[in-house]
Amino acid sequence: MPLLALAVAAAVVFFEQLVQVRFGVLGLAGFLLLSIGLKARHTGCSTAGALVLATLLLHP
Repeated sequence: MPLLALAVAAAVVFFEQLVQVRFGVLGLAGFLLLSIGLKARHTGCSTAGALVLATLLLHP
């Protein structure tokens, strides 16, 4: 079980770094808002994070 938790944590850190490299600090902030909102089950926070990421993805 600890190996699975370590692997998931490493994947999350890798994905955060990928988002930050691709979309900058605003992408990292959006990803953090989304992940915190999902963990806390706070729809406003997760919606704001999803909107930030969607805006960055759709921006040419």
